[in-house]
Amino acid sequence: MTAPPDAASLLELAVATAREAAELVRRGRATAGDDVAVKSSPVDVVTAVDAASEHLVVGRLLGARPDDGVLGEEGAQRPGTTGVRWIVDPIDGTVNFLYDLPAYAVSIAAEVDGAVVAGVVLNAATGELFTAVAGGGAFRSAPGEDAPVRLTGSRASSLGLSLVATGFGYRVEQRRAQGAVVAALLPRVRDIRRHGSAALELCAAAAGRVDAYYETGLEPWDHAAGALVAAEAGLVLGGLPGRAFGEPLVVAAAPGIADDLLALLGELHRA
Repeated sequence: MTAPPDAASLLELAVATAREAAELVRRGRATAGDDVAVKSSPVDVVTAVDAASEHLVVGRLLGARPDDGVLGEEGAQRPGTTGVRWIVDPIDGTVNFLYDLPAYAVSIAAEVDGAVVAGVVLNAATGELFTAVAGGGAFRSAPGEDAPVRLTGSRASSLGLSLVATGFGYRVEQRRAQGAVVAALLPRVRDIRRHGSAALELCAAAAGRVDAYYETGLEPWDHAAGALVAAEAGLVLGGLPGRAFGEPLVVAAAPGIADDLLALLGELHRA
């Protein structure tokens, strides 16, 4: 029998691939607006650089592990035969990329038999790198820093004093519903932040830069790597009452506020 893949070796491949893709993305920033299409709505954009980044990532991953499966935001999809599936967002935060706001990332997760075991989120604009393997903790590193730092989230214990991040979808009806939830949530927390990249929002929560993050309507490529980083940093992951994480709500929260936030979001999403 073939030995099960080692999560650390999968992470090593993912990090090397993400670094190469991030360099491609950085080089493409100057001409990001030259070839832009739309997807689910006129404000849901995709650039030629998104497609080029996904092509590079898939090529590198399958070049190293040709029998693996892939799920990519820009259409790459194959089942594979090894039990390993790579979940790829070639640029998470494409609108930020288009506007040169420095929060857009290459996100790569390795899933083994349906469970994410390794993940990398690399902010292509800044070089900040977030990594995790299942059971091995989550880490952050950045150019010019001596060594990776282990992530442990925040110690928030009061929802009313918590900084909460969120994001919004692209369809008008979805945004209207999400806006109503934010309007009701805002008086109950310290403040709201919105950075424009689900992967980086999850990593910000893992780093303790916000106390929690939630969003509805995400796809697996939006959260697969970032959710592992958050979980390995000690955050509580959850969703709507009685529903699985991500179906349709993604929540990552510091343990001291998780129960209160999950209960409140459940109430607000019923309203």
